[in-house]
Parts: sequence; structure tokens; C-alpha cells
Amino acid sequence: MINVFATSVIDAPLDKVWQVVRGFNDLPKWHPAIDRSEIEDGLAPTTIGCVRNFYLADGENIRETLIAYSELDFSFSYDMLTTGLGLFDYISTMELRPISDGDRTYIQWTAEFTTDEGEEEEKADMVANGVFQGGFDALKEHFSK
Repeated sequence: MINVFATSVIDAPLDKVWQVVRGFNDLPKWHPAIDRSEIEDGLAPTTIGCVRNFYLADGENIRETLIAYSELDFSFSYDMLTTGLGLFDYISTMELRPISDGDRTYIQWTAEFTTDEGEEEEKADMVANGVFQGGFDALKEHFSK
């Protein structure tokens, strides 16, 4: 099992950052790698069990299920149903915490998955830097405006 752990600090209050990332269908609004997304079966994007069907900018299709969601804890978890990226048994969690010094937000994004033998380092780097850090950088840019 591969574990990826990434954190960052966003120079914005927790409630403002949460409003941007909380909707399970809102990835295209803030993450540069995501082209478009929809929630299947017309469910609300905060409904446990809803399926997010989205496309990366390169056309890759991914489907994920929201498996945990908490407005109180500013967190959500999801698993990956289908992808051609070579990630298996993928479960991920995003959590936000307030930083009182400067009214900023601590953000943590983790993932656990398997992949084909010999691809562990490449896939861990793709998730940590391409997905997680790419998202953090986009959030920082969004709130710097």
C-alpha cells in the first residue's frame, strides 16, 4: 500500500477556503487539472454515496464516490471507482484546520492506494505533486487575488 501525505497553508480564513473545496463536484472551479465534472443521478454534491464523474484536461475519465463528509470537521473522503491512471484501491481524504496566527488555513490531503509493481514511486509523485500540490498551488493563487 502506498501512502501519500501532503500539506500546505492557504492565506485565507478556513470558512472561505472550505466554501471553495467543499462541493464534491467543484473541482473544475479550482483545480487546474480538471476540465469538467458532474454528479451522477442528480444527487447533491455533499451526499454520502454520490458519484463524481469527471474528466482531466487530457481527456482521462475518473469516477469517484464520496464516502465521508463533515461540515463540522471541514473534511471529506472519497474512493476511486474507475480510472486509467493505474491507481487501485484508492482512498483519499482532504481536511482543513484553522490557523489562528494570521487567520489562515492548514490543508491536508492524503491518499492510500496500490499500483503495478515498479510504478510505486512514479504514481506517488503524480498524486503528491500533480494532484495535491497542483491543487494547493491553485488555491493559493485563487486567494492571492
